[in-house]
Amino acid sequence: MNKLLLLEDDESLIDGLTYSLRKNGFEVEIARTVREAMSLLREERGYEFLLLDVTLPDGTGFDVCENVRKSGNKIPIIFLTASDEEVHVIRGLDGGGDDYITKPFKLGELFSRIRALLRRAGTSDGEKMTKLSSGELVIDLMGSCARLNGKLLDLTNAEYRLLVFLVRNKGRILTREHILNELWDKAGDFVDDNTLSVYVRRLREKIEENPSRPKYLLTVRGFGYQWKEAEV
Repeated sequence: MNKLLLLEDDESLIDGLTYSLRKNGFEVEIARTVREAMSLLREERGYEFLLLDVTLPDGTGFDVCENVRKSGNKIPIIFLTASDEEVHVIRGLDGGGDDYITKPFKLGELFSRIRALLRRAGTSDGEKMTKLSSGELVIDLMGSCARLNGKLLDLTNAEYRLLVFLVRNKGRILTREHILNELWDKAGDFVDDNTLSVYVRRLREKIEENPSRPKYLLTVRGFGYQWKEAEV
């Protein structure tokens, strides 16, 4: 049974989500404020997943996420947001969030996203390979970090996973659908396609000298993306 922290202040939503999550095999603890969530997280209660509302009485779910990531914790995080505007999406992803879902949402969609993130978190521990490299880029799989020319890259969880997937498949042309299926959910239809574009753009800003003319993370028009090994 996976233990999950739900940060939400809407009592009606709390009741419905808690019931459904427990019915689907999750152990749920509730926080109604940022302060309460931070207190629970400091107690190291063994959470395996965070489900964070964005707007709270004393702050935002972004604040909690950023604090968690600063501590080095790679726990999967999904934001519950009333807005799917790009500025909110970017804020959440840049802060270290893995995904977001816009209210109102279907419970089946939420559970699929949660399970997809938990699957990835679970399989990462079993990797035998400890490092990936491509030219001057070195990815430390054990430490969940990457360096380019010896400099540590400041990557969000989602950007790191995308980079690992691309480098693992260097030289191959990966369709957007393939990437979404691998990084999010096997059904491939639970994530806004625009989210992938945000991840790619933000990753390019961190690894490319000129993001508008990328050398490494290439767009293959009409197909998807390719990590260009020879140019690194």
